[in-house]
Amino acid sequence: MLSQVLLLCLITLVPALELRASIPYGILGNKSLGITPDLMPWFTIALICILCNILLGWILYFCIPLFFYFLDKIPLFNDRIEPLIARAQNKLAPYVEKYGAIGVALFIGIPLPGSGVYTGSLGAYMLGLSRRQFMYSCVIGVLIAGTLVTALTLLFQKGMLPLWADWIIKAH
Repeated sequence: MLSQVLLLCLITLVPALELRASIPYGILGNKSLGITPDLMPWFTIALICILCNILLGWILYFCIPLFFYFLDKIPLFNDRIEPLIARAQNKLAPYVEKYGAIGVALFIGIPLPGSGVYTGSLGAYMLGLSRRQFMYSCVIGVLIAGTLVTALTLLFQKGMLPLWADWIIKAH
């Protein structure tokens, strides 16, 4: 069971996957990844992935200044990182301007590609959100995403998703 907890945490740490992938893998199982279905209850899986994702967001937010300090020393990365930063700012700016910290929470909570704690922490830092505001936003956003992903996964598992949603999941 410990190996499965570690696998869930590792999947949660992968950018673009986060808990959006680790919760379904944990609940539905995946033999090729070594995750046995029904080894843990779904709420334990969701709790592990949510806590790991929250911690990831906090660590990222606190490490960003150090990251930029070292990147500033490397001219080659300056040209490549600046567009990524600008893109994160542009994605998050409308949410922050309109809703403040709640906007960041909603951005993190939307379980779509390009949103999540990686982009949310970078954007929140670049837009000047305080540490306290980000910590609250991160918790709220991850709880939103975790709840939505868990609910959709459980509905899928029970065969209760609408026909179009089942087609979308199987197409990817």
